[in-house]
Amino acid sequence: MNITVAPTSTNDLVAAVSSELTPTERRIAKAVLAEPTLIAFGTVSDLASRVGTSRPSIVRFANKLGFKGYTRLQRHVRIGLSHHLARPSERIRHEDKSALPARAAIDGAIASVFDAFEGDQTEALVERIANAKNVWVISGETSQAGAHAFHSGLSMVRPGVRFVEEHSFGTALSDAGRRDVAVVFDFFRYRRQVAKAAGVFADSEVAVLAITDSPLSPLVELADAWCEIEVPAIGPFDSSVPIVAFAELLVSRVAKALYDEATARIDRIEALWEETDVFL
Repeated sequence: MNITVAPTSTNDLVAAVSSELTPTERRIAKAVLAEPTLIAFGTVSDLASRVGTSRPSIVRFANKLGFKGYTRLQRHVRIGLSHHLARPSERIRHEDKSALPARAAIDGAIASVFDAFEGDQTEALVERIANAKNVWVISGETSQAGAHAFHSGLSMVRPGVRFVEEHSFGTALSDAGRRDVAVVFDFFRYRRQVAKAAGVFADSEVAVLAITDSPLSPLVELADAWCEIEVPAIGPFDSSVPIVAFAELLVSRVAKALYDEATARIDRIEALWEETDVFL
């Protein structure tokens, strides 16, 4: 299993269809390849104005590269920019030359989270999580903030939620059963141990639900359902903001799906907190 794969570069995508590009599309491609941030953080109108063409021409260019609209192409370019310097040791040395606008990067990533919740992919996640006997939560290093937020929130609205630490993979994997689901968070550069654990869960007929950053993620081929969100680099490190936002929204959808059970469980937990003087 290859767990270091990166998305196909924009250069490669353009090269693959170069013979099919119109003169206008060639001008667009030249501008995008020379300055990727034009498309990464600009609107369709911005790019059209820069190249001297129309908005429909920009959309047709995105479609010709294989994307369903400008937004999907924009997300691909953002991910490529973030992955260009994948290691913190590289990012910190080249930040002045390669840094992307932090606000625009976070805004784009949060937009990708809300986009994910407008489609059918997250509905499949919600249904499986709500109906599972047990929910196992696994995470790579950079996604742990979101995975912990998911585990904490989900534990409040339903029982049988367990966070799987790397040192306890063996025990967790031996306890999981057919009616369980494993929710796996991991992003580029994908962790070998996480991919292996997801594979063992899949072999044990546990439904694997992946939250990742690309159709080329090694988790996708193992997953019964998956969702794609954008994770930009902020300084030397990947941002946790979109992962936490996704986790919180996912928990809120599960709570809605389990409304009666979730309400009763939260009431019981609140009563126990009061009884044991948890809060000052």
